[in-house]
Amino acid sequence: MTEEKKLTVKERMALPRQKMPLQDGHARIGNFDEVPYGLTPEMAIEEAKRCIACPKPKCVAGCPVEVPIPQFIQLVAEGKFSDAAKVIKTTNALPAICGRVCPQDDQCEQVCILTKKHTSVGIGNLERFVADWEREHDEVVIPELSPSTGKKVAIVGGGPAGLTAAADLALMGHKVTIFEALHKAGGVLVYGIPEFRLPKSIVASEVNYLKDLGVEIETSVVIGKLDTIDELMEQGFDSVFIGTGAGLPNFMRIEGENLKGVYSANEYLTRANLMRGYEFPDYDTPIFSGKNVAVLGGGNTAMDAVRISKRLGADHSMIIYRRSREEMPARTEEIHHAEEEEIEFRLLTNPVKFIGNEDGWLTHMECVKMELGEPDDSGRRRPVVIEGSNYMTPVDTVVVAIGNSSNPLIPQTTPGLDTNRWGNINVDESTMMTSRPGVFAGGDIVTGGATVILAAGAGKVAARAMHRFMLGLPMVDEAPAEEKKTQQKAS
Repeated sequence: MTEEKKLTVKERMALPRQKMPLQDGHARIGNFDEVPYGLTPEMAIEEAKRCIACPKPKCVAGCPVEVPIPQFIQLVAEGKFSDAAKVIKTTNALPAICGRVCPQDDQCEQVCILTKKHTSVGIGNLERFVADWEREHDEVVIPELSPSTGKKVAIVGGGPAGLTAAADLALMGHKVTIFEALHKAGGVLVYGIPEFRLPKSIVASEVNYLKDLGVEIETSVVIGKLDTIDELMEQGFDSVFIGTGAGLPNFMRIEGENLKGVYSANEYLTRANLMRGYEFPDYDTPIFSGKNVAVLGGGNTAMDAVRISKRLGADHSMIIYRRSREEMPARTEEIHHAEEEEIEFRLLTNPVKFIGNEDGWLTHMECVKMELGEPDDSGRRRPVVIEGSNYMTPVDTVVVAIGNSSNPLIPQTTPGLDTNRWGNINVDESTMMTSRPGVFAGGDIVTGGATVILAAGAGKVAARAMHRFMLGLPMVDEAPAEEKKTQQKAS
């Protein structure tokens, strides 16, 4: 057998990006199965060959969880998929999740050198492939843990920030317990993201990996009610991480918002995803979704909700967004998938009133047309009402997906915990430590609603600082040589 010819940099750059196979757009609105099928091994190898192994790869700096991207991609190109998975897991305990839902086009792929003349390497698709290969071929390897430190850590909230912090701290030799308010760990991964975008079996597999690392997970435990942060410290925990997310839904505060048929995105998604309302009555929780559905907002949450409504049998599902498509914060891929699924986009439009019948059920929505003015604080052009443009449109279901505020329970029950005017917990960004020594926080409870990967990145920063705090090491970025050896062994 002859050895395969090694491609030059120019030849690799000329290779076309491998397109992920998908379910047909019309067929998939009749099921909740995952939309992308994933790359085949042959496609993954071909895609990995497109990486030119930059001497100073910007993609690593663009990854909030510091995945050694060129190294794992090189292993994929060589067909060493299990080895590639091990490399990813040196910094990222949730690769199958991140490969599916992270906005790579705004992070690692955005700074790929190939984007100067071509399309970026499909880093996210390769990460997903590698993680799936490892799991499907039963080749998950539990790394050696550092010797026990004798320290105990409490993680409040089992979302991406908490899961990431827990994994890193367990690898460093600490005893870690996650306290999750819902009956399943995963946070937004289980209640917010639909099955067709992130199968719950994938989340369960990643959570089970943490359990194999020795992380204990207690569900249906509401910290702030059952126990406070202070009481956890009194029970012997040496450090606490707060990752309770942004679970307080925002509303528009317009007339008719209390009508039946008007949902917050949180309730709508939780019923459909965590509670599997789409399989009622096989599952106990029902979900009402009518024939004319409007979802308010332009982010990924709005795309998730409107695509769910189509699968629940809506004849007409539409996005109502007050800016233009250019300003929509949703991932380009999610917008494209929604368009393939016959979702209508009513842009430069804003609701001003909901109208119902005598039984209190939503029947219509009054909207106004908008135009774009000067940029606002977000950098996007400010939407301005066009006077006299009001019109009525029939709707029987509205989902309000205009963002969330931080969960207020922990700040309300933790004296001395500083928050900002939006209720987010203030932290030292270099360590993620709060105003309370030994209490750290990260994810949406700090930033407000953001992305899975940014939350995971915050969990990683916090884990390093918590490790230093508990061992009495300096709380600085330049760790002493002794600690670096400990961290390297933990990795």
